[in-house]
Amino acid sequence: MPTLNIVLVEPQIPQNTGNIARTCAATGARLHLVGPLGFSIDDKKLKRAGLDYWHLLDITYYDGLSDFFSRNQGEFFYFTTKGRHVYSEVSYPDNAYIIFGREDAGLPEELLVQNEPTCVRLPMIGAARSLNLSNTVAVATYEALRQWGYPALESKGKLTKYHWKE
Repeated sequence: MPTLNIVLVEPQIPQNTGNIARTCAATGARLHLVGPLGFSIDDKKLKRAGLDYWHLLDITYYDGLSDFFSRNQGEFFYFTTKGRHVYSEVSYPDNAYIIFGREDAGLPEELLVQNEPTCVRLPMIGAARSLNLSNTVAVATYEALRQWGYPALESKGKLTKYHWKE
């Protein structure tokens, strides 16, 4: 199965990180948390959002961006409202790193300007500041998985009281 890496740089809201952890657990994506975090990792709000999925997570912690980049190699894609490319027009390879910034500030502009070709955004109306971080991560995750044909994911659900007609 291809590897998808979701990277949160200095996340501030525990509920967002919990929701993102749940998305990663349900899709098999690896989660990378780059500090400093705006909450404690044992925060009740974080755990509540993804508690019953926490054991399914492949999660790595970093002291900062320099620590993250020194320990990882692959293609990096930077999700930002400042991006000039649409997220769905990019081809995500195996071992892609999809990187998201703080809820209140995004990614550092110095990082963005150095990586303009791989800065992507979700289209939205001009008056909207941004989407919720956890929603954006879900959209990005499922776009990469769609491109890969949803490897190792169940694509057919099952009823609990009935059976689908074959």
